[in-house]
Amino acid sequence: MPPASRGTRPSAGTAAETAPAPEDGSAPPAVAAHALTKTYGTGDSAVCALDEVSVAFARGAFTAIMGPSGSGKSTLMHCLSGLDAPTSGTVRLGGTDISRLDDRRLTLLRRDRVGFVFQAFNLLPMLTAEQNILLPARIAGRAPDRARFDRIVEVTGLADRLDHLPAKLSGGQQQRVAVARALLHAPEVVYADEPTGNLDSRSGAEILGFLADSVRELGQTVVMVTHDPVAASYADRVVFLRDGRLADELAAPTAEAVSAHLLKLEG
Repeated sequence: MPPASRGTRPSAGTAAETAPAPEDGSAPPAVAAHALTKTYGTGDSAVCALDEVSVAFARGAFTAIMGPSGSGKSTLMHCLSGLDAPTSGTVRLGGTDISRLDDRRLTLLRRDRVGFVFQAFNLLPMLTAEQNILLPARIAGRAPDRARFDRIVEVTGLADRLDHLPAKLSGGQQQRVAVARALLHAPEVVYADEPTGNLDSRSGAEILGFLADSVRELGQTVVMVTHDPVAASYADRVVFLRDGRLADELAAPTAEAVSAHLLKLEG
């Protein structure tokens, strides 16, 4: 996992704060931001990447985050996942206010409760596909859930590639390994940052299909940043940002509808 870029973060108390249950009795979101603000620099050179963004992401759903270049979509994902610290506002993962966690607790939270899929595959070249998938569990000292491992291998179609080194795999196959690695420990949320950016259209479609399958078949929650309307059409919902603010959202998106929304925002 890439090192986190950090701001100043207050130490956590003896116990994580618990989010109140929604008044309508519905299940709480998997992750939610409230009045989230992120500013880089100070004084006249300050840049506000996020401006009091409040947004929630449902459990067991696939949500895409989109917006024009510089809209704050990657910054939002980094703050939601604990890879970056907000300037103000809160982020809750389940019942935990991660904005209050110190670095040690945040590292453990990312390890145990969050999965990541990046544009770069981030596989260790000397390990086989199976070893790469199992590596986070071994680093954490956990025995992997073999039944879940077998199910994920089935969903991602990697059964005949498990003993291959990354150099012997195609780009699409390497990204499938990265997806399987992210899913293995049943994280509360998988964050995917431009996961098809290094892939051809066919391989990209396979990866998006696997992410969608993980939601339908494994109950996974997926939050994906993308610039591609076709990629966003695999999601259940698209959240649009503009100039660091929540601008719009779209349920049951199609590529055409997403493109129209983006053109409107850019116009």
